[in-house]
Amino acid sequence: MTITLAAATDVVLAAGPVFGSIGISGLALASGMLLMMGLRGSDRFKLNRDKAGGVAIVFATLAMAAGETWGSVVKGIGEVPTSIIQGSGLGNIGLGGVAICLTLLTFFPKWKKMIWPIFYGISAGVVYAKAGGIWGVGVGLVLKGASMVGAL
Repeated sequence: MTITLAAATDVVLAAGPVFGSIGISGLALASGMLLMMGLRGSDRFKLNRDKAGGVAIVFATLAMAAGETWGSVVKGIGEVPTSIIQGSGLGNIGLGGVAICLTLLTFFPKWKKMIWPIFYGISAGVVYAKAGGIWGVGVGLVLKGASMVGAL
């Protein structure tokens, strides 16, 4: 029994450097490509509203963490609905309120075109990174998972 466990551990350790150096930017690129392939139509990856929104949130979180051009692009996308919601004249809507609104817009309407849950999902991911609180927990989990994948 102990020999089997040691052999299994050796296999996992030997498989560790399979991915090579990925980095947060590489993971952002991969998740962005996954969104594009799903949006354009792929026989291997079919997008529905929930997948589109989830992958878009992960993409935005990774892009914000990567910074540079990645961060600029998603911040630009995220500012549009955020400014509309906060500038609606409905009082002081904080980033937590914007995060809730964007999450609802991403996952609850019956979208016919997948570009909308992707758009609102990217916006939500940007706001989650800025809002902190409970929204920061999800950001932390995505970044922790990304660092674990990057270490493989």
